[in-house]
Amino acid sequence: MSKTALLMVSFGTTYPETRHKTIEATENAFRAAFPDAEIFRAFTSKIVVSRIKKNEGLSIDSPQEALAKIIAGGYDTLYVQSLHLIPGIEYHQVETAVAKESDHFKRVVMGRPLLNDFADYQATVAFLKQIGNPLAADEAVLFMGHGTANSAFTAYACLDHMLMGSQHYMGAVESYPDIQFEISRLKAAGVKHVRLQPFMLVAGNHAHNDMASDAPDSWQSQLQDAGIQVMSQLKGMGEYPEIQQQFITHLKRQLASTETKGGM
Repeated sequence: MSKTALLMVSFGTTYPETRHKTIEATENAFRAAFPDAEIFRAFTSKIVVSRIKKNEGLSIDSPQEALAKIIAGGYDTLYVQSLHLIPGIEYHQVETAVAKESDHFKRVVMGRPLLNDFADYQATVAFLKQIGNPLAADEAVLFMGHGTANSAFTAYACLDHMLMGSQHYMGAVESYPDIQFEISRLKAAGVKHVRLQPFMLVAGNHAHNDMASDAPDSWQSQLQDAGIQVMSQLKGMGEYPEIQQQFITHLKRQLASTETKGGM
């Protein structure tokens, strides 16, 4: 009899509250959508895994460790869903790890990150435009994306462009567009009040420290120094059922299009 494992992989977070509201909530949505599969969790960040172990005494598997457990458990079908938002460095590391173990399974199906094709961008932009509405003429929503060092950094500039004219903006903390670029746009648009929110699966370290803290170089502080009033919303994308459903749709799409082994 076939046994199916569903490995859900994210960067992870050291913040238990947002972990429950985002990662665990998304896993529960998948559990309901794929009742015949057993859910496994893995984080790609070694630092996050180490800190959780030290501070909470909780062991979280790496993708490689989770795959070893799945193989040892005798599962012959493997579904993998990345909870990364873009196909960046971390996502490609998961792809590589899964590819190395694919011979252990009759069938392997891997769902794509949130932003994989034009339809994904359209759906995500339509969702983001709803956040914070209705907005007054001098109000805006500014999302903080993570950024990446590989070619997928263009995702954030693309989203920023597609949001143009909606009073919603997208920046990135580790690549482009940066906060000073976004501040110049906000000031040119006459924005006086900004709602800051992470465009990340979780509201973790970047959201608490780089976005919403009182540190001089945080986005909140830089916006305030520019004369813009700020309200920070510490709510990760994984809290939204709409985003959870986009991930579920990705895996279902891959299942429908890959009927043979090695369907990554």
